[in-house]
Amino acid sequence: MRILLIGTVEFSRKALLKLIEMKENIVAVFTKEKSAFNADYAPLKPICDEFQIPCYYVSKISDGINVKIMQNIKPDVIYCFGFSQLIPKEILCIPEKGVIGFHPANLPYNRGRHPIIWSLFLGLPETASTFFVMDEGADSGDIISHVSIPINYEDDAKTLYDKIATVALNQIEDITYGLKTNTIMRIKQEHSLANYWRKRNEFDGQIDFRMSSYAIYNLVRALTKPYVGAHVLFKGKKVKIWKVKEEHVLLPNIEPGKILDIDANTILVKAYDNAIRILEHEFDQPLKAGDYIL
Repeated sequence: MRILLIGTVEFSRKALLKLIEMKENIVAVFTKEKSAFNADYAPLKPICDEFQIPCYYVSKISDGINVKIMQNIKPDVIYCFGFSQLIPKEILCIPEKGVIGFHPANLPYNRGRHPIIWSLFLGLPETASTFFVMDEGADSGDIISHVSIPINYEDDAKTLYDKIATVALNQIEDITYGLKTNTIMRIKQEHSLANYWRKRNEFDGQIDFRMSSYAIYNLVRALTKPYVGAHVLFKGKKVKIWKVKEEHVLLPNIEPGKILDIDANTILVKAYDNAIRILEHEFDQPLKAGDYIL
């Protein structure tokens, strides 16, 4: 089976290595040379060079030259894992077995942008690793593989990313076998149940200590590495916050944002209800108890 891979993030890299490990016939890879959009960008060309796989850099996947190259390559299936552009019908119709997409969410719920970030920020108890046959919509095609994944309180963006990737790589093995043997079952999505998560903006990453401690904890763990990080404002400067923990305090008369204690480079700050201890941060200005972080 002739497989063409489209992708540009860390999961794309893992998937490519998995297919190589499976000794599959990878006839081409389409990727980006660089990406400021994807915080988890990963270069695929070095792997392609090592294993002599044709690699094409693209900006817009829908450009006519890309469509023409794919038509000439004649893949049996296209795997599109980690490429934040809609695939046009001119490409969708090329492979006989379809274009297979991946979305780390519980489809038909939670289509759209930043599924790992929003799942953590909203404090969802679980997510999923879902593969589907792509159509002209966003994450709306028939589901071919779905595995639920619990989200633990201790999980952050990195641990959840890795959990999902581990499950998804096993699914890729099963999907590839199913495509070869024509045993894949397709389940139509119930579109009436669907919601779409929007693109995150910079303000979404700002910690407001008028939020509950749990909401702040969720925001920080959602945006920690490999993503861009949450931030606070201190004396008009944006400061990245990478890791925090909740601490339960009974201080009903203390305003949110007040620094309660500084210990061994950790900072305890009053939230709306409890307190947040900032464990990993990028403060480069002196802080003291009694200061306020906005």
